[in-house]
Amino acid sequence: MKLQLDINADSRYGFDRKRVRLAMEKTLVEQGIEGKVIISLSVVGERKIRELEKKYFMRDEVTDVLSFPLGEGEPDPEDADGNNLGDIVICYPQAKRQAMQWNRLVDEEIEFLANHGLLHLLGIHHD
Repeated sequence: MKLQLDINADSRYGFDRKRVRLAMEKTLVEQGIEGKVIISLSVVGERKIRELEKKYFMRDEVTDVLSFPLGEGEPDPEDADGNNLGDIVICYPQAKRQAMQWNRLVDEEIEFLANHGLLHLLGIHHD
């Protein structure tokens, strides 16, 4: 399994990108995903996440993570170009608040939210 992870984040939102990449690779392996996988991860502020919530979910609120899957079902390991699973958007200020609430590092919370978003891209949802 090869992960192409495109991370977009404002420089004021510092986090351990390598840690996030390794955690997402581990999750993909645990889920039995093979082949090349492409994922876009954006770390944004409250204004942007609220904008996305309004536009796509008709909710005027700040949330921690949003996932926008591009396909349905499991990726095809035979696709040489890779399977673009979609986009994950994490709200850094919200992640920071949650890290403080749960008494963990911001890097741990970003990792958790990235994996949560990844599971949604793979079609694994919760109630």
